[in-house]
Amino acid sequence: MNKSDKKTITVIGAGLAGSEAAFQLAKRGFPVELVEMRPIKTTPAHKTDSFAELVCSNSLRSDDALYNAVGLLHEELRQMGSLIMQMADKHKVPAGGALAVDREAFSKDITKTLGENPLITVIHEERDLSDIKTPTLVATGPLTSDKMAKSLQDITQTEHLHFFDAIAPIVYTESIDMQNAWYQSRYDKGDKYDYLNCPLEKDEYEAFVNALNEGEKVTFKEFEKNTPYFEGCLPVEVLASRGKDTLAFGPMKPVGLRNPHRDNKRPYAVLQLRKETKSGTLMNMVGFQTKLTYGAQKEIFKMIPALKNVTFARFGGIHRNTFLHSPLVLDDRLSLKKNPLIKVAGQVGGCEGYIESAAMGFLAGLFLADENTPLPPPETALGSMLLHVTHGNEETFQPMNINFGIFPTLENPLNPETGKKAKGRDRKALYARRALEKLAQWKERLNS
Repeated sequence: MNKSDKKTITVIGAGLAGSEAAFQLAKRGFPVELVEMRPIKTTPAHKTDSFAELVCSNSLRSDDALYNAVGLLHEELRQMGSLIMQMADKHKVPAGGALAVDREAFSKDITKTLGENPLITVIHEERDLSDIKTPTLVATGPLTSDKMAKSLQDITQTEHLHFFDAIAPIVYTESIDMQNAWYQSRYDKGDKYDYLNCPLEKDEYEAFVNALNEGEKVTFKEFEKNTPYFEGCLPVEVLASRGKDTLAFGPMKPVGLRNPHRDNKRPYAVLQLRKETKSGTLMNMVGFQTKLTYGAQKEIFKMIPALKNVTFARFGGIHRNTFLHSPLVLDDRLSLKKNPLIKVAGQVGGCEGYIESAAMGFLAGLFLADENTPLPPPETALGSMLLHVTHGNEETFQPMNINFGIFPTLENPLNPETGKKAKGRDRKALYARRALEKLAQWKERLNS
């Protein structure tokens, strides 16, 4: 197809998936109509009108491509020319083995890049699917408007599923009591200033857990009351309600940390704070997404000694996410079975997580550019995520982050050095090496 023959493709939603898809389409010479309803209409979680806004954490999680599935997905997208990964690497902030970004600079740069692309026309308005006659990608995210949700439901003739996602608070670094905190990454990985640790002794921790259990929670609307949480992003008080030691073995685990203020002893529990910006003026409360009311957050979180005088830049919050039961309604290339002109990508399409959404946007862009694009090998992170979205369990389907559990099993997982059956990290390394080999083969097919 000559460039002059290429028809305009509409991308609805300029989040991580929509931004990535629009970039990939324009890169291949396709005119793109990028439709974003913000700031004409906003959502309960978004704070800006920038594209690819990170509304929860500023972390894209582990960047370890050899032993971690999400790090592997990062590397695959880097090798494939992902816009999201280019910008994440450009605007990263120290976070140990994780890839965290200065979220404001990250989003603004993506907005500028797409807005200045001569093949991309940005339109700010709310859309539905009532009159689709040309190829269209729906990438409206987990906070899809009621109008679009109704439109998707009418086409697919299926019920939507809903779950809650929670946001962690952000605090001003200068307000933290450094006599009760210290910088250290677990087991001293990365730079010593990647994480700021706020310890609790046993009595402080138990009082804190009791306060979480008794604290005032957000009152749900009637239609939200039976909506389940996503297990990978549970509010801290929900974890606390599951047992007094759940937090100490979860987001507040003290392993690999020593308190220099107490003869380098390991604390009973610890809250870790991560830089929210490169300047380090703001810190994110890692793993402390919450549905506590603002008043309860201010009171309870200040029970942590290092936060006794803390000032909050943003309180935690909660919102409802919407997603399609994608194995029932999407084909292998993310098209609606009821209307192949429409593709769906990102969290509204049944995946979970920032980078997973970008990955599905990347693939949707490739498929929109050429429906005959070979599917990514299932052994790759891209391929396994696509398979989960399009061929997951139809009865029990739930959005899922990338993990080695959804990859095809290894036929003969032997440690190349010992010749014995590979376990743990060695097994993960075999998955990663196989994935990158398959990715190289797929990339060669795409370029041939």
